[in-house]
Amino acid sequence: MTARLADIAAQAGVSEATVSRVLNGKPGVAATTRESVLAALDVLGYERPVRLRRRSAGLVGLITPELENPIFPALAQVIGQALTRQGYTPVLATQTPGGSTEDELTEMLVERDVSGIIFVSGLHADTSADMRRYEKLGAQGVPFVLVDGFSPKVRAPFISPDDRAAVRLAVTHLVSLGHQRIGLAVGPRRFVPVLRKIEGFRTVVPELLGLSAEETEELIQQSLFTLEGGQAAASALIERGCTAVVCASDMMALGAIRAARRLGLEVPRDLSVVGFDDSPLIAFTDPPLTTVRKPVPAMGQAAVRTLLEEIGGTPAPHSEFVFMPELVVRGSTASGPVPGIPGTAGGTRT
Repeated sequence: MTARLADIAAQAGVSEATVSRVLNGKPGVAATTRESVLAALDVLGYERPVRLRRRSAGLVGLITPELENPIFPALAQVIGQALTRQGYTPVLATQTPGGSTEDELTEMLVERDVSGIIFVSGLHADTSADMRRYEKLGAQGVPFVLVDGFSPKVRAPFISPDDRAAVRLAVTHLVSLGHQRIGLAVGPRRFVPVLRKIEGFRTVVPELLGLSAEETEELIQQSLFTLEGGQAAASALIERGCTAVVCASDMMALGAIRAARRLGLEVPRDLSVVGFDDSPLIAFTDPPLTTVRKPVPAMGQAAVRTLLEEIGGTPAPHSEFVFMPELVVRGSTASGPVPGIPGTAGGTRT
C-alpha cells in the first residue's frame, strides 16, 4: 500500500498524505488536486475505489486489426486510457483471420449503442474497399474517427503519421552512412500508408542518390506486413545488390534480419535494416532495431479528443491530422561499403 501511495503521489505531484485523503474521501483537498490524483490512478492502472468511480459516460468502440503486431496493442492502450480518463468505457473489437469482419464488428458495436467508434488501420486504408460503409455509419448518427489511412471519399476526421516523411528520415540516415543501394520493403500497394511510403521513396532516392525513376522502382519490393513477408522482400532486395533495407513495419524488419542471417550475412556489418513503428520491446532485439518511431501517444490522444468533440456536437472538419515520426538510431544500421574497397560495410571507412 505504501509503495502504491508513493507511485500515485509521484505521478500526481502531491504528497502521500494528500493521496490518502483523496482515496479515503476526506475533505480539505482542492478539486484540481483531487482530479490530479484520480488521473494518476488511471494512468498507473490502479482501480479507483468504488465511491470515487465515475458513472460511465458511455461506451466507445475501438476496432483494430489482429494484435500480433505489437503496435496495435500499444495504440489500443493509449486510446483506452484516454477514454477512461474522460469517463468513457472502451470496448475493444479485434479482427482475426477467419473471425468477425470489420462490418460485423461495427454492427455489433452499434447494436450495443456505443457513443462512437475509432477505427485503426481498417478498410478505410484499403483503396480497393467500398467506402459507402462509412457513409451508412454516419447516416445512423454514430460519430467515428479513422486512424492510419486517408480516403477523400469519407467525410470524417483522419489521424495519420507522415509516411512520406518516415521514409525520407530512414533513407537520409542510410545515405549519410554511405549506402548507395537502398531497398524499400512494403506491404500490398492497395493500402494508403504503403502508397505514401512508396511516394516518399520515389522522391527521396532520386534526389539523394541521383537514380532514375526506373532504377528507383527496382529497389521497391512488395510483400506482406508480416515477419515472413519482410524476409521474402529483403531476400529479393539483397539479390538486387541492396546493402540497406527500409521496412514498412518493425515486424517486416525482423524478417529482413532473418533473411540476412539465412544468407550468411550479418546485420549491420553486411546489411543495414530500418523498421517503422518502434513497437514495444523492439529496442531489445538482436541487434537493437533502428526504426522510425510512430507517434502513438500523440495519435491516440488526438483520436480520442477528436471523437469526443464529435460526440459533443462540435465535429471536426473532414480533414487529416498528420503527425511527424521520429528516427530512432540503434544497432541495426552502420556504414555502407566504400565503392572499390571490399569489406568496408559496417566498419570504419578510411
